[in-house]
Amino acid sequence: MKKQKISAKTVALMAMMIALAMIFSYVETMIPINFGIPGVKLGLANLVIVAAIYLFGGKQAFLISIVRIFLSGFMFGNLASIMYSLAGGLLSLAVMLLLKKTDKLSILAVSVMGGICHNIGQLIVAMLVVENLKLIFYVPVLLISGFLTGLLIGIVCRVILPAVKRAYESAR
Repeated sequence: MKKQKISAKTVALMAMMIALAMIFSYVETMIPINFGIPGVKLGLANLVIVAAIYLFGGKQAFLISIVRIFLSGFMFGNLASIMYSLAGGLLSLAVMLLLKKTDKLSILAVSVMGGICHNIGQLIVAMLVVENLKLIFYVPVLLISGFLTGLLIGIVCRVILPAVKRAYESAR
């Protein structure tokens, strides 16, 4: 198996993206949004993950996502929040990577599907934890919130990604 070297510039940018995602996670804890459904949030940190998918690819986006989930969970949450974030984050990341690989969907569509899948992943864990399948009735609200937050993240990412790519490439 061939080892792939990662440049110092890439490592530095990945570290900055982890830090930014953690800041977004912290800011999100301070936003008093209550939709009446536990766990519905804006998903600001996912902006970094979507950008990482399009800037680096799957391996680096996975690493950024995992590190962000664990660090944010230990700093701003608890073991349960880590478990829910892992379920949502990994399902979301896997779906977004598969959809991006097709090259048939826009960044908006990929982000929307990521938002929806993040909520579905968390709902599956919630149903397992509380051992109650009636939580499935939350699906319509979670689909709508995942769509809206995914759309918002996709729009912002579509706007900022060209500038981030230019800055990353000019630093070579």
